[in-house]
Amino acid sequence: MSSVAATCNIIIITDPTGQDPNGAAAGSMSFAENMFQSTFLMSKDHHFAVLSGGTGSSDVRLDSIVDAVANLEKNASASAAASIASGYSGARLVVGGPYMGAAIGGSFDAYVITVNDGNSSITVTPYSSGVATLPQGQKGAIIHLRNTNGNPMYGTADNVRKETAMNIGKMIRDGYPATTILSEAMGEVARDSGEKYGGGGVNLVSGISTSDMFTPNQMNSTGYPMDDPYSKICENCGWGVGYPSAETYDKCPICNHEIKIVYAYEALGNTITVSPDAVSVSVYGSGKAGIAATTKEIVEASVHKYGYDSSAIAGSINRGINNGLLMGVDHIEPKDINVKPDSKAVGVYYTALPGDRSAPSWDLPIDGNILNILGSIQTAVGIVLILLVIFRSRLLKSFQNR
Repeated sequence: MSSVAATCNIIIITDPTGQDPNGAAAGSMSFAENMFQSTFLMSKDHHFAVLSGGTGSSDVRLDSIVDAVANLEKNASASAAASIASGYSGARLVVGGPYMGAAIGGSFDAYVITVNDGNSSITVTPYSSGVATLPQGQKGAIIHLRNTNGNPMYGTADNVRKETAMNIGKMIRDGYPATTILSEAMGEVARDSGEKYGGGGVNLVSGISTSDMFTPNQMNSTGYPMDDPYSKICENCGWGVGYPSAETYDKCPICNHEIKIVYAYEALGNTITVSPDAVSVSVYGSGKAGIAATTKEIVEASVHKYGYDSSAIAGSINRGINNGLLMGVDHIEPKDINVKPDSKAVGVYYTALPGDRSAPSWDLPIDGNILNILGSIQTAVGIVLILLVIFRSRLLKSFQNR
């Protein structure tokens, strides 16, 4: 398999007790291609993440991940699991969770950030290769960052790694949740180092992942740029639409209020952060640009207005299809909506339209057979008219010759 490397791995723990639903988060991204979910794996049952990267082949990297996960499920420590990377050429593993602390092993250039609750002091310590650890029960983070060959901003990683580490420490000290800090850190890294393609992120306490929101649509391609606009939303009525469809809107078409641009790193934070209004939306059946983001905005608005009602959600989505907000997918039914109110999650299962069609067939109040008959009649009338024109011209010519 081709080589792949997440050149940025971040894990943040702001609540080592696990009581804060947003108290531990992790994520990966890179300038490189093929940043699929294997670069930011999460165990919902055991509340740990395994982030991966390095310079080895995909086979080597995946082998190291499998080995690490197997050891973690046998209650290995974060440092023991991360150290497994050293046994695989060029591999890197970042392992951790709210209850176990975190560690990085293999080939890396990282900072370990610790924040002391007693005096709010921040310690930022550089490490390079081997194993570096954030102790169990300690507030803090680990950030690894290198530049990918071919990145136009190559050479910025050392400075950006240090600056981002310091900013992570300040945000932990100031009481921000891990999910928010991860979002801001990924935005900073994307803007300042060019290592910007998703990838994605996970909430290790609540078990929420960005899934394939930002990952590549196909092999050997890059994911979504985390510093690019991802959607536009109306904070007044809840309407929203994803890019590229969002480019055509300057004001909300529903209430005419100003609309806000949401960048991809902000969308990541919104997705994995648990709040009374948060809805986790998963989209299946279509990889077309903008479908996932627009669906998320539509579902969130529908849930806020009608609750977790599959019929209402399906109706809202179908209106979006009819209005041209969602293109390339067929109308859906309530059975295509998987609603889990207890976990505030909604799954939407689309059927992609065949060929290059952008919209479903019209639902006309006329039977198709009638249209065929009308078409045949129209064709017959057309032939008669042509014959009349020909006959008329011949009559005129005959009359003129007399």
